[in-house]
Amino acid sequence: MRGSAVVVGAGIAGLATARGLLGAGWDVHVLERSPGLPGTGTALGMWPEAMRALDRLGAGERVRATSVEQRGARLLRPDGTEIAHVDLDRAARLVPRPALLAALAEGLPPGLVAWNAPVADHRALPAADLVVAADGVHSPVRAVLFGVAPRPLGTVALRGTVPGRADGTTETWGPARLFGITPHDDEHTNWFASVRADVLASAGRGRTDPEVLRHLYGDWHPAVRRVLDALGDSPIDRRTLLDVPPLPSWVSGRTALLGDAAHGMAPNLGRGACEALLDATALVDALTATPDVPGALRRYDAARRRRVTRTVRVARLANGVSTARHLLPVRNAVVSAAARLV
Repeated sequence: MRGSAVVVGAGIAGLATARGLLGAGWDVHVLERSPGLPGTGTALGMWPEAMRALDRLGAGERVRATSVEQRGARLLRPDGTEIAHVDLDRAARLVPRPALLAALAEGLPPGLVAWNAPVADHRALPAADLVVAADGVHSPVRAVLFGVAPRPLGTVALRGTVPGRADGTTETWGPARLFGITPHDDEHTNWFASVRADVLASAGRGRTDPEVLRHLYGDWHPAVRRVLDALGDSPIDRRTLLDVPPLPSWVSGRTALLGDAAHGMAPNLGRGACEALLDATALVDALTATPDVPGALRRYDAARRRRVTRTVRVARLANGVSTARHLLPVRNAVVSAAARLV
């Protein structure tokens, strides 16, 4: 089946879907509220199934060239002693968000993406056989179709990059907060902090974000302090963490939700970008294998929704466990035992 599609959003899910539909012979237009592709952003995990999706979309090789392979991670206490070590039996890759988006946008026809084109109500869009709502966790399309708003996780994330290459991947868990360090590229380190919202609010009174980070993490182990010392005036992305409650469907009429619009989730599992890519390829597969749009959208919903809803639940649980306030020795012992079993 071929037809016309309007894609709302030029993030990972939107650009991936546009590439896939173009390859399947569809007429595609993308509307994006931002003025262009971002020039900054932190690293995203790409698991093997996401890399296979990128290969199918013709972007895998470029992503491999701009990413770093990861085969394990260490979970640490604030003093640097180890809680657990996880060796991955399948390598993941860490790719900077701008590099991933550039790879997905590469080769798209000029003018296919309309920048500075926000969509407040998808019902006013030009006529098309298919509307793809890839408009993020605050999706206006989802709000109109299902009346569902994202829900806060009770944590706030601060993240960025600093000069210098990271020596492996670590995540350090303390009371009500964590600090993660991963490679970003050959010359930079990716870092992220997650803090219970009330703890951050108390620590943030009268302090800038770098001062808050030093206040909360300044007595942690040397690898964390190295990142804090290198912050300088580098940009810090700060945002309240949210996820999307389970939806009764990801489709309505000729409209399909993808990516964070369908299943925004806590970042703790490193699955958000992966699932967006899998959404895109599943939707294209369904449209290719089914003779009509309604049937294809039902097929897409059946293939993806229940499975990813479980992932959202596990990510929410991981967010709460990793930033727990009490019984930390018990938590750490359970996590250590689980890692040894894995």
